[in-house]
Amino acid sequence: MMEPGHPQAGADADRSQMTEPDAKHAHPKKLGQWAATAICGNDITSSCLYVSALSIIYAGKLAPLALLLVVGVLFFFRSVYAEVVGALPLNGGAYNALLNTTSKSRASLAALLTILSYMATAVLSASEAMKYTHDLVSQVPVTGATIALLAAFMILTMLGITESARVAIAIFVFHLTTIAVLIVGCAIHIASTGFGTLHANLAVPAPGGVPLALFFGFSAAMLGISGFESSANFVEEQDKGVFPKTLRNMWLAVAVINPLLALLALSLVPIELIGEHEDTLLAHMGGRSAGSWLATVISIDAALVLSGAVLTSFVGVNGLAKRLTLDRCLPQVFLRTNRRGTTHWIIISFFALTVSVLLITRGDLKALAGVYNISFLCVMALFALGNVLLKVRRPRLPRPSRAPWPWVLLGGAAVIAGLVGNAVRNPSHLVVFLEYFIPALIAMGIMLGRIVLLKAALYIIRSMIASLVKPMGALAQRIRGKIDEINAQQVVFFTRGDNLANLNNVMLYIRKNEHTNRAKVVTVVRSQDEIPPKLKGHLEFLDEAYPDIDVEFVAVEGRFGPELIQKLSQEWRVPVNLMFIGSPGEGFIYGLAELGGVRLII
Repeated sequence: MMEPGHPQAGADADRSQMTEPDAKHAHPKKLGQWAATAICGNDITSSCLYVSALSIIYAGKLAPLALLLVVGVLFFFRSVYAEVVGALPLNGGAYNALLNTTSKSRASLAALLTILSYMATAVLSASEAMKYTHDLVSQVPVTGATIALLAAFMILTMLGITESARVAIAIFVFHLTTIAVLIVGCAIHIASTGFGTLHANLAVPAPGGVPLALFFGFSAAMLGISGFESSANFVEEQDKGVFPKTLRNMWLAVAVINPLLALLALSLVPIELIGEHEDTLLAHMGGRSAGSWLATVISIDAALVLSGAVLTSFVGVNGLAKRLTLDRCLPQVFLRTNRRGTTHWIIISFFALTVSVLLITRGDLKALAGVYNISFLCVMALFALGNVLLKVRRPRLPRPSRAPWPWVLLGGAAVIAGLVGNAVRNPSHLVVFLEYFIPALIAMGIMLGRIVLLKAALYIIRSMIASLVKPMGALAQRIRGKIDEINAQQVVFFTRGDNLANLNNVMLYIRKNEHTNRAKVVTVVRSQDEIPPKLKGHLEFLDEAYPDIDVEFVAVEGRFGPELIQKLSQEWRVPVNLMFIGSPGEGFIYGLAELGGVRLII
């Protein structure tokens, strides 16, 4: 039986690499409920600016019902996310869920989709925010202002998550206040003018019939929950117990705002005119109900809350990329921190990526909507899959709550239905998504398969003609040195027993998923006579069975726990993310968040 344990620390870099400023910021102040809610809430609640119009266009009078169905799906996903992140409280979202239940390559697929979703969200939100600003102040150049906005949030994120949260809270409060004023204004106007428009709209047949209208309306309405996945990508920066509260708060906001605004829209605007105001429906509603001043306020709010969605993207991708780097899926340079303790190279690289996409598309960002739609829904589906794998492969892993099987399966099926609906509704979006996804997948594959590629390069160089032997030999030596440098990073597995089958599974996992030729197998005992009797012999056998991996056995006297893990990590210069354990049982005295970042592999 293997020793229990798991992570807390995607946020903590290898302590042996920490500079003095890094150590100072190793334990930054955690986010409270409202700060964390605001960061991801700006993204999910900004959907009300477009999702009501989209739903009405495709579902007609059934739009409020389609939006209520999405509210039900999101209710299921509250439990799905709470179980997975409660059991595995690390940054990374769907990537973290799959990393601890399946292989690193499959988990990296989820990470890639999440990064694409954040990229599209950042560029689209920044551009739309500046278009609203341009409508208010025509002198503002949209493309230049979009780049400036992305740069501003890059700098804000590098200052630290606490500073980012203050800005997010201010935007969130203003947005909710504006929406509340709009709802009250529309209600007063409808009460005074009557329900004639609503009755007329209810008499209009649903486009394509009720089943198709509900299906496509539901698919469009699913875009109204984008941002729900963001909280899981910076969970390590949140205080204890905050994460499930962010899920609850986001669900409540979506449950109240989106269906209610769709109903008010049907009560104010004839269905045939909704398409004319697709991009500015809320501002149009504000103008009709209370006058031009409310339309202007809503346009200002739109610019601000869409800017808040840009901040969500920077914060979310920073937490995810940090975790990927700790797991050696990205270059280690991304772990370097500045004086504020933030991983600035991740943030700068994401800024460069978003600006390049903006310039390549020349400001015509409709195509990016396909990347945004499909990647977001794929991430949600993969999170449901991660929950299923967690239940099946890690049943003994302690968790504060469990999602009922029907909710997981229904939630996953609903997301897949939304994914299919969006692909059928806009097949061109699927093509554009693949144009971005395939090159990104190739880049990720190169990073994960860099040892194989380097060995292939070495083989080609060695096969060069004799006239190039000397210069090619020097290059081959450098490549050989690079391979050895990557493989020299040792990994550690903690075991409590001597089950040969389990130990062999550990070796198979290491050989398949990690770039290393050194594995240290550790048993923690109070005295030497507690060492499992067959353990040393089994490890000697495995050392011979896996000649490409040097298996070292170490018996450590002490007590297995967070302090010992940190001590051994510093002493052996092995990042905690490269220390592995088996799935713990219910009786394990430590929460996984306390162990600092160790990974479950059995």
